[in-house]
Amino acid sequence: MDQIANMLITIKNGGIARKETVLIPCSNFKCDIAKSLLDAGYISGYKKKDRKKGGALLEVTLRYVDAGGSCITQVRRVSKPSRRLYAGSRNVYQVKHGRGNIFLSTPKGVMTGIQAEKEHVGGEILFEIW
Repeated sequence: MDQIANMLITIKNGGIARKETVLIPCSNFKCDIAKSLLDAGYISGYKKKDRKKGGALLEVTLRYVDAGGSCITQVRRVSKPSRRLYAGSRNVYQVKHGRGNIFLSTPKGVMTGIQAEKEHVGGEILFEIW
């Protein structure tokens, strides 16, 4: 099961259902993705919640535009466990003619394609979001 895809779809479906927050099983990599989504302006916040039984949970606060719709209209997982896709710093492409973002896992952490171009790093293309 692809845990990153589950996280992204949970956030997207929470926005469609007009929820204020969604809970996701937590890992360090998911926290890095949430931080990048926060920096890019797709979510309002996140925090890690510890539980007595089981693993920790990641509470993601969703962000909405003025019209009441979610900031996230669509998410597409690019690199999958069965097929990994990589891009160099010069091969990062635009999503929806600049209206969306691409997120990469680089040696410097999870970042958007624009940040990766500025820092001249490439990595695994995780997902597209718009």
